[in-house]
Amino acid sequence: MEEFFALLEWPAMAISLAAAYLLASQKPEKRMWAFGLLIAGNLMWIAWGWGEEAWALIALNAGLMALNVRGIFKNEHGAKG
Repeated sequence: MEEFFALLEWPAMAISLAAAYLLASQKPEKRMWAFGLLIAGNLMWIAWGWGEEAWALIALNAGLMALNVRGIFKNEHGAKG
């Protein structure tokens, strides 16, 4: 099982980078995709961190995932600030 978690590191990195690229878009639809990808990446990083017993990484990605969920709501409602 530990090998499975180890396989998540590079895909999580690629997904996070792709999401960061889309996040800069001026189109709300692309930003929604970005937030979805970021959450998928957060979940992958959490799984990877669990396999590596990297508890700080898990806590960081749980917090980042909460911020990404917040970003979804702000993007949907066009809120500023």
